[in-house]
Amino acid sequence: MPFSNATRKKASHDQQDTERSQRKRRVSGENRQGLAGLKRHKQEDSDFCHSDPAHHSSSQMDESVNSRKPNFSALVGSNGLTNRASSLANSKPGTAKKLVIKNFKGKPKLHDNYKEETWMKLRGAVDAIHKSTSIKYSLEELYQAVENMCSHKMAVMLYDSLKVVCEEHIKHQITQFKGNSGDELDSVLFLRKINKCWQDHCRQMIMIRSIFLFLDRTYVLQNSMVSSLWDMGLDLFRQHIISDTSVQTKTVDGLLLLIERERNGEMVDRSLLKSLLGMLSDLQIYKEAFEVRFLQETERLYAAEGQRLMQEREIAEYLHHVDKRLEEEQDRLMFYMDQSTQKPLVSCVEKQLLGEHLVNILQKGLHQLLDENRTDDLKLMYNLFAKVKAGLETLCQHWGDYIKSFGSTIVINPEKDKTMVQELLDFKDKVDNILQSCFSSNEKFINTMKESFETFINKRLNKPAELIAKYVDSKLRAGNKEATEEELERMLDKIMVLFRFIHGKDVFEAFYKKDLAKRLLVGKSASVDAEKSMLSKLKQECGGAFTSKLEGMFKDMELSRDIMVHFKQHIQHQKDSISIDLTVNILTMGYWPTYIPMEVHLPPEMVRYQEIFKSFYLAKHSGRKLQWQPTLGHCVLRADFRAGKKELQVSLFQSLVLIMFNDGDGFTTEYIKQYTGIEDGELRRTLQSLACGKARVIIKTPKGKEVEDGDQFHFNNDFKHKLYRIKINQIQMKETQEENVNTTERVFQDRQYQIDAAIVRIMKTRKTLTHTLLVSELYNQLKFPVKPADLKKRIESLIDRDYMERDKENSNQYHYVA
Repeated sequence: MPFSNATRKKASHDQQDTERSQRKRRVSGENRQGLAGLKRHKQEDSDFCHSDPAHHSSSQMDESVNSRKPNFSALVGSNGLTNRASSLANSKPGTAKKLVIKNFKGKPKLHDNYKEETWMKLRGAVDAIHKSTSIKYSLEELYQAVENMCSHKMAVMLYDSLKVVCEEHIKHQITQFKGNSGDELDSVLFLRKINKCWQDHCRQMIMIRSIFLFLDRTYVLQNSMVSSLWDMGLDLFRQHIISDTSVQTKTVDGLLLLIERERNGEMVDRSLLKSLLGMLSDLQIYKEAFEVRFLQETERLYAAEGQRLMQEREIAEYLHHVDKRLEEEQDRLMFYMDQSTQKPLVSCVEKQLLGEHLVNILQKGLHQLLDENRTDDLKLMYNLFAKVKAGLETLCQHWGDYIKSFGSTIVINPEKDKTMVQELLDFKDKVDNILQSCFSSNEKFINTMKESFETFINKRLNKPAELIAKYVDSKLRAGNKEATEEELERMLDKIMVLFRFIHGKDVFEAFYKKDLAKRLLVGKSASVDAEKSMLSKLKQECGGAFTSKLEGMFKDMELSRDIMVHFKQHIQHQKDSISIDLTVNILTMGYWPTYIPMEVHLPPEMVRYQEIFKSFYLAKHSGRKLQWQPTLGHCVLRADFRAGKKELQVSLFQSLVLIMFNDGDGFTTEYIKQYTGIEDGELRRTLQSLACGKARVIIKTPKGKEVEDGDQFHFNNDFKHKLYRIKINQIQMKETQEENVNTTERVFQDRQYQIDAAIVRIMKTRKTLTHTLLVSELYNQLKFPVKPADLKKRIESLIDRDYMERDKENSNQYHYVA
């Protein structure tokens, strides 16, 4: 309330009591009269109102009060009485003013023909709107006429009469659509005609509603069963024009024809389509009249197109076509289709062009796209397949099949053994790139890739593990200048990824340990940091037990260096001078590969040196036994040729052969074997490296690559080489077939021991087990692939050795023997 209470407090209590009693009497009297609410009329409506002096005086009083207090209307009660706060707030202390408002003395009377005359006036205006001619009366006058009729309870008659007029007009419009022409050109003309009729109808109903707005906002709102004027117009248009079978059929046929033309690449009137489809939507017959047939036609069109193009086009071209079609349909949806059509339309196109051809697309084109590494097309395929039910699942399955198929061609073919690991690494890089750039690093696709790699890489038992170990050896050897330290580290990480897929990790360990031993003992390791990095990766992947022996090898090399420092200091105090320099590596037998002991005839100086070292070492470590292994020994010899002096870096066996030529020339193979004591196969390899290699320091007669028993060897005094120190001991790093077989056999033997230990461990815990359960437990514990037949052999072996026994009644059950 905008008045302050302070004014009221200024009047005396006596005056307030007097005024309060007077107001009570006056208010009760006025309430009995039932005052009507105030309402102002415009000057044009003065014929319908009776002047009343009391009314005019009260109106003037209203205006005078309003001029002083603009929000006086807020104080007018619902019964026409002013709130008493106004008189109190505007009265001076000790005075009181009365404000009396009286009702009309009688209801305004209309002349007898008012209803008919007014309706004819309105009817004329409606007819003028329908005929698009000028209206005789102003819109304001017509609006006031509608308001007056509604105020005098003529709204029902007015609404019904207006509906009849509109219905007659719309009924008359149907005649223009009853033609017999049915060709394509007439279909478009028909659509334009129906569109003009619709646009005219909408414009007319908007104008009619603006005149009859008071009717729409009073009578219609108060009666829920009565349609608004706009809805009435829609109902009439739907009932008398669009619901006509021929009109509706011709309209929908024409719309479908235009859309088909646009799909075939022709230019069409899109605004016409938008207007007519909007008409169907506004009339609420869009779904049943148009959408159902539209989706049927769409399905028919794209089903035929999919079948035809799958036969005619390459898969990449077909996928681009599908993507283009989907974009076109989305464009139609955005421009002139109802949004309710979006989901069924897109689903229909995707199903007919993709869903029905998933397997054919993949069988026909996936392998080609992957072989050619067409990442853009693969990405498009992934995105399209993601839209279709079971699309990605099907793609993922064929993705795994491709990896298995391609990988198997690398692994199974023995002719590719030399390049197998590099090809596997390249293939893995390619697959990773496709996963990241085309398949959005989808977790399912990544897991399928891992499973597929694991499947194909283990199709050929043991060989991939062996070749991966040898590949690592080739990269970690000295002289490998292919990569920097950073590149070498990245390469080792990639190797570890392949290593994870291998089941027979013990095979890898055996060959890796053999090659590591050669690198360490011959001094061919490229980098100690790289070696230890690889070791830490293996330890992280397989645990400390896997790398304990490899770590022991590094410890032995470090201890050997410390021992040699002390030995050098020891021999400096010896009285007898030694003409050669000897370095000894002390190897713990359990850590290193097993080497077959070989007795060779060493020069006296070397034998004497060995004895001095043996005495020195055993004096410090009593109870130990030294066994000399000449196989991996290497030497540096000084040689005099006509061209000058050279230093030859050779193996111990090569040095024993070359030292013979200090005392003579022209030795046969048999004599050299007898003089040096070198095993026959090793000797032939050694002679080949000296007489048939790149650096031929001795000459073989007769010439040839193979060494026969009767061949003779002479010192090549004319030997020339651009380097001063020449490496001829590369033969030590090469693996012989015998070494390979021995390594594989040792792995097999170790596996047998592990199987035996696992069987005893399980039986000791369980005491009694059936054959099936025992085999199942073994597969869970063993970390390498093994055949059921091999397990059966080991069980039989343990039964023979009385570790376990068969049940007397059930031969498939075993008991542990304590």
